[in-house]
Amino acid sequence: MSTLIEVLRALETELHHPGTRCSRGRLEQLLHPDFHEVGRSGQAYDRETVIRFLAQEQAPANVVSDDFAVAAIAPGVALLTYRSARRDAQHGLTLHALRSSLWIMVDGHWQLRYHQGTPAAQSW
Repeated sequence: MSTLIEVLRALETELHHPGTRCSRGRLEQLLHPDFHEVGRSGQAYDRETVIRFLAQEQAPANVVSDDFAVAAIAPGVALLTYRSARRDAQHGLTLHALRSSLWIMVDGHWQLRYHQGTPAAQSW
C-alpha cells in the first residue's frame, strides 16, 4: 500500500506531465471545484482559468520537482510542499520556486484545493 506522500506526490507530478496538462477531463478530476492558485508571479487564478490554460497549452513546460514533504492537517486534509524548476531548451534549470499544495479527500479521491508557488530565494 502506498504512503500518503507517495500518493500525493504522484498526483501532484501528474499535473506536471504534458498528457495530463492537456486533458481537460483529468484536470477536472484532480482540481477541486473550489480550487484556486496563487502562481509564482503572485497572480491569483481560479479553477476554470487554470484548466483552460493548461488544456490549451501547446508545449507544456518541462517541470523538475523534488524535496517533497507532507503534513497531515486533519483527517482527509494534507499539505504537500516541494520545490520546482523548469528545464529550459539548454537543459538548465530556471524559474525556481517553493510550492505548497493543499489536498483534500472528496468521495474517496484526493483533489487539489489550493496551490501556491513562491519564487525561491536561491536556485538549486
